[in-house]
Amino acid sequence: MAEPSNIAPPSLLSRVVSLRRGEGALVAWAWLYLFSVFTAYYVIRPIRDEAGVAGGVENLAWLFSGTLVAMMVVNPPFAALVASLPRRRFIGLTYRFFMLNLAVFLVLFQTATGDANVWVGRAFFIWTSVFNLFVVSVFWSFMADLFTNEQGKRVFGFIAAAATVGGIVGSYVTASAVESLGVPTLLLGAALLLELGVFASKRLGAIAPALATPAKGAAAAPAADAGTTVIGGGVLSGLTHALSSPYLLNICLYMLLYTILSTFLYFQQAAIVDASFADRAARRVFFARVDFWVNVLTLGAQVFLTGRVTRGLGVPATLTVVPAITAVGFLWLGLAPTVAVVVGFLMLRRSGNFAFARPSREVLFTVVSREDKYKAKNFIDTVVYRLGDQVGAWASSLVAMAGLGTGAIAWAAVPLALAWVANAWWLGRRQETMAAEDRP
Repeated sequence: MAEPSNIAPPSLLSRVVSLRRGEGALVAWAWLYLFSVFTAYYVIRPIRDEAGVAGGVENLAWLFSGTLVAMMVVNPPFAALVASLPRRRFIGLTYRFFMLNLAVFLVLFQTATGDANVWVGRAFFIWTSVFNLFVVSVFWSFMADLFTNEQGKRVFGFIAAAATVGGIVGSYVTASAVESLGVPTLLLGAALLLELGVFASKRLGAIAPALATPAKGAAAAPAADAGTTVIGGGVLSGLTHALSSPYLLNICLYMLLYTILSTFLYFQQAAIVDASFADRAARRVFFARVDFWVNVLTLGAQVFLTGRVTRGLGVPATLTVVPAITAVGFLWLGLAPTVAVVVGFLMLRRSGNFAFARPSREVLFTVVSREDKYKAKNFIDTVVYRLGDQVGAWASSLVAMAGLGTGAIAWAAVPLALAWVANAWWLGRRQETMAAEDRP
């Protein structure tokens, strides 16, 4: 969508988000779309986390391996959908595929008992780990396809706040109702929320062409018929483009470092919860409450700070916020490897990711081709992401097998975090250069 030139009449929302004329409806439908997807995810996320613990913390590395394999299996079919169908069709098909999966798990959780129930839980852990990356990646690909680089800097932070509100609502629902409603009812609710997301995506796609005008450059806003135009390309284009472009390759590195370091912290959290709670329902409630407070801390920053920080400091500085927090956090953890430090570091880092790293990372894709916005981005957001999980999971397991504790993992993570800071800065500078080159 090309940048509207007129400023909207002053309002509280326009002052907070710096909306321009014509953007309000787009942002509203995008907000509902992401809210629906994240509420659905956070309804089932505590169920997934508890299922992983119930299957044995010592088996988590194998579940991460299974997730990587599953991600590699489903990525080519998605790329084939992008290559052969217009945007308005492949988005709906992708979400309804996952809705069908939820219906299957609903039946399995009701019928499986004993060891079979544990195995269903493990399968659900893997499935949810695929689901959450795919549905969110498709959303942000759509946003990068609709909004320009300048718009992304202004509105992506506010749109991302929908994920935070969805996280608050979803985690609160599960924390307060999982014992009374049960897992099957929550899965049904998540499926209905995904259908609401599909509806919002269709409305968004319907109103965008009326506001879009052609712009210069491959990375410019799409033409008015972008929603009905087949993107084309090869099934493996996401892989080949990501590995052949220095820019996309560095985004791959950014994602790898983020996920490896995230997994280090995740394993520490899982071990603490396993040692602290014996009851499965209590563990679900704990995970939901952690999610709730992380999202509460994030919301204010997304609404009032993200857009201003991104525009004021630029993409390079904003991208380095979470890597810098990570470096300091692991250093702190190495000096004081306690439960309080682990939980505090985890919450601060996750909040920073949602408020600053995620919106600025999505801005990186506003300057690439439409094919790369869907295929290369999806490959990076899913396969590369889970590859980093895999590396982090097995590294954590090997450290534990060697008898080394949290402090050893923390010290090993510090140089990785510093490398991540340098990588983030380079990416931000390169993005600004590419955006300037594509400016009409």
